[in-house]
Amino acid sequence: MNSEITTVDPRPLYRRAAAQAARLIAAATEGRLGDPTPCEEFDVRGLVAHLVAGARAGAALGERNRDVTLAPPAGVPDGAWAKEYEEAAAHLLAVWSDDALLERPVRVPWGEMPGGAYLASGCVLETVAHTWDLSRALGDPFPLDEELAEYALAWARRALAADRRGEGVPFGPVQPVAEDAGAYDRLAAWLGRPVGQAG
Repeated sequence: MNSEITTVDPRPLYRRAAAQAARLIAAATEGRLGDPTPCEEFDVRGLVAHLVAGARAGAALGERNRDVTLAPPAGVPDGAWAKEYEEAAAHLLAVWSDDALLERPVRVPWGEMPGGAYLASGCVLETVAHTWDLSRALGDPFPLDEELAEYALAWARRALAADRRGEGVPFGPVQPVAEDAGAYDRLAAWLGRPVGQAG
């Protein structure tokens, strides 16, 4: 897949990734929202808020062609996160339904790229990576879509080389992982997560 990822339309993959994330968010009962996640910056509530903010920012970038700061949503009742995320992801997909946006350059904090590459690396990869975080924090309640993780891993290896870590890069060094590990564990390890660490 690595040689083909730039020719794959990322929108159907984002739709699948968002549906999978939404299912996990729905599984995060109010009593679990304060639990830690492998993404040390966030507890479950914070991670879900980050996913909502990311979807909103992606939609705004498509609409206004300018970078939009990830602003965590305020005032969302604990029981409303699943609906909030589903609406944000649906809006992103509606905005990016215009094929022309896939070729239009967009500027984001990590550079300028075609819209399709942004959707792949900034939306699909981000969603899939945080899905692993959320799944692990919730005790892995159901199997995850391995094809999504393989796609995200190919983009992670393309966009975030192992030697591009340290100051200014929000990922730690690549972590060891078993050769026969699943795609999600390999993705998490590439992004600096200790894969044996449960949330």
